[in-house]
Amino acid sequence: MISKDAKYWIWLSQTLGYSNKKAKGLMELYPDIEQFARSGEDEWRYCGILSKAEIEKLKRLDFSVAERILSRCSELGYSVLSITDPSYPKCLLDIFDPPAVLYINGRLPDIDDRLTIAIVGTRTASRYGIENSFKFGYSLSKFGVCIISGGALGVDCASHRGVLSAKGTTVCVLGCGINYPYLMDNAGMRKAIAINGAVVSEYPPDTPPKSYHFPARNRLIAAMSDGVVIMESGEKSGSLITADFALDMGKELFALLGNNDPRNEGSNRRIKEGSAVPVTDFMDVLVEFEGLYITGGDSDIDSISFADIEAVPTKEKKHSAGSKSARKEEANGSADGGKGRSKPLKSMKAAAKRKKSGPDSAGDNEKPETEHKKAIGLTGDQKSIYELLTAEPVHIDKIADELELPVFKVLTALTLLEMQGLAKAHPGRMYSLS
Repeated sequence: MISKDAKYWIWLSQTLGYSNKKAKGLMELYPDIEQFARSGEDEWRYCGILSKAEIEKLKRLDFSVAERILSRCSELGYSVLSITDPSYPKCLLDIFDPPAVLYINGRLPDIDDRLTIAIVGTRTASRYGIENSFKFGYSLSKFGVCIISGGALGVDCASHRGVLSAKGTTVCVLGCGINYPYLMDNAGMRKAIAINGAVVSEYPPDTPPKSYHFPARNRLIAAMSDGVVIMESGEKSGSLITADFALDMGKELFALLGNNDPRNEGSNRRIKEGSAVPVTDFMDVLVEFEGLYITGGDSDIDSISFADIEAVPTKEKKHSAGSKSARKEEANGSADGGKGRSKPLKSMKAAAKRKKSGPDSAGDNEKPETEHKKAIGLTGDQKSIYELLTAEPVHIDKIADELELPVFKVLTALTLLEMQGLAKAHPGRMYSLS
């Protein structure tokens, strides 16, 4: 199925880029996007949404680029769902920067009207993490829950495979084109998911993965879910970015209780802060959503084959959990991680704690010398945002507007700054220096 106005939204997304809040603004202003697309430069300028550079790019880009993408989707058998299509998930419309277009292999479940739980965590998962990811995916799906995850090695893969073993429904959200030869260890799994679920991406076919695609992808995982379960997560795991998105959207956050393994540092910290509900069993998740799952379900947990669990690929088979390459991938967000049906959070996210360098180390809006030393290695968005922050809390939208960045990039950078003890989160999406 291809939405009738998909060509024009694809054309716009090729100009504006992905994860751009302006697509939502144009949707609200122009119910007929074809009319807007064909109206020409005067209308594009008078709408007050597009920049001069974007208008110039629209003038240079004809519809043929979108037609080629649609032709490729037809060749591959993919559906294309535009933001104005009645079938477009309402939970995505609620976020700041919904995708203008979704590319789908399989059939997207009705995620607005059924209980959906995301399971996320590290690629370097331990046996404990793999077993629990598999069991949670298997057992929750037996109760009619749709499982959302990112298709990566480790935790993601185990949860998807658990659902497939239970013949349940799962959605895999990718940070690249659906057909791109990425993580080929999981290629067969993604094909199986499309039979009774969907593989989804906001990126057209053949789009390679980029490091910044994964934090953007994580916002979709959080938005599609009523609750997010962190299985195993290191202190700098990309799954913590998914957790932050979930909290920001008012979703319920859970974390598997773990030991003092470094792979549990991030998830255990969320439990200590009070932002995540500790869980040891899938029923701990279900009890938070009474009346939203199929009653009388049978998890049949004893029928799980441990041979299936052993077959789950993890990054650890290629890199040790503590290796430099594994830590770099986690820090880049490539480790995986409002519908209004989820219950209110039991507590607001607690701010990250750090030791103060001295009683009077800085004025109200000055960064202490020790902070400057810690921030020397910052680059890109983290550096820009750090330099903008002061001791006075500022709203995330103001930061995004000031730096002309998508909110997901700002939130990703702020999360990484929090992990380094350089930023502090406050209620109401406010941030300051730590």
